[in-house]
Amino acid sequence: MARDTGSEQRTHVPVEAADAAEALAHLREDRVDHRFKGLPPDAAGLTVAELAAQRRNLFTDGFTTPVLALSAERLEHNLALMETYTARHGLAFAPHGKTSMAPELFHRQIEHGAWGITLAVPHQVWVARSFGIERIFLANELVDAPALRRIAAELAADPDFRFVCYVDSVRGVELMDAALEGAVRPVDVVVELAAGEGARTGVRTEAECAAVADAVAGAPTLRLVGVAGYEGEVPGADPERVTAYLRRLTALAVEFDKAGRFEGADVAEIVVSAGGSAWFDAVAEVFAEIPGLSRPVLKLLRSGAYVSHDDGHYRRLTPFARVPQEGALEPAFRLWAQVVSRPAPEQAFANAGKRDAAYDLDLPDAQVVRRDGTERPAAGITVTGLSDQHAWLRTDPGADLEVGDWIGFGLSHPCTSFDKWQLIPVAEADGTVVEYIRTFF
Repeated sequence: MARDTGSEQRTHVPVEAADAAEALAHLREDRVDHRFKGLPPDAAGLTVAELAAQRRNLFTDGFTTPVLALSAERLEHNLALMETYTARHGLAFAPHGKTSMAPELFHRQIEHGAWGITLAVPHQVWVARSFGIERIFLANELVDAPALRRIAAELAADPDFRFVCYVDSVRGVELMDAALEGAVRPVDVVVELAAGEGARTGVRTEAECAAVADAVAGAPTLRLVGVAGYEGEVPGADPERVTAYLRRLTALAVEFDKAGRFEGADVAEIVVSAGGSAWFDAVAEVFAEIPGLSRPVLKLLRSGAYVSHDDGHYRRLTPFARVPQEGALEPAFRLWAQVVSRPAPEQAFANAGKRDAAYDLDLPDAQVVRRDGTERPAAGITVTGLSDQHAWLRTDPGADLEVGDWIGFGLSHPCTSFDKWQLIPVAEADGTVVEYIRTFF
């Protein structure tokens, strides 16, 4: 590791991980203003903590539509369920933080047994570090030189900081090594095995994986600690294809170990990582088959969408639908909007659109209607499209819907639900808002 330190490395002032409790407290000291959608107008100027202490009701205490809310009970249920699931199957858990980009949820996930947090791009790493996250798995090859230098400075300043990222090319290894010249600690990397031809990122063949591993061995600034992949990208994914890919991944770890690729670099454990939100049952099954290796194996699952689950894409794909004896996730999001126009018997418009609701996988699902404090199923009401600020609703003959009614919508794909809201109320079943979740996208 002894290399001449470049001038950029010498002059960089590292930003150390903040004390988590203090950083989270600062979030609650922020004041309610125009940045935050859906909050009561008369709450302007209050701190978030002061507003939370008032325990206002989502439906009767001044919240304006559209407003996105998380269910307090369902959020806790989902956190606890995945904690139990991963423990039962002997998996370490690094849920993907890109789903929520909410430091308060990161810490709740860690309190529920998570090893650390998975992220995708440098900005997300800075957010996590600013709120005291000490273990980060970056599910991407990082070749941005300024970002790598900052990672190196963070590693040098904080001996407790653990950072692991993908490598998937010899060229990427060369760029990383050049950017990290003079680093005090090596950056831990895992070779990403692609899920097949036409998949997203990753090395396509085992022979190419070995070439990338050889390049890492020749880079003093990097340390090979394992292998990883993403089974959600398997072409034509089904149980057989996903299982076959995961067995290729674990076999790669075994071959690397037999070849001594984890020797001589002070590697305490071998990382084997996979797991989106659709096939973690297959990951659990295949990872349980990993034989004894020369070092303990960190079997790292990265599912992220579970924290809120959803009412569409993941409701259909969740492994819990295949293994109901393991439990069931519960959709925790509900978007509330108000009917603002009823121009024809078969048509209505609500005041929530693409700026407010996920729509990349499925349109919102009208679930309930509230009028005069009474809630009933949204029978005969279908979302047919979204404009920027309007939901287009088709209403069946006889559907009971009036201007002024509130409609509660289920959403599909949490990754594009969280990102539209900077401050999200967390409400109990009776509508009492007990906390607010801040996001950073």
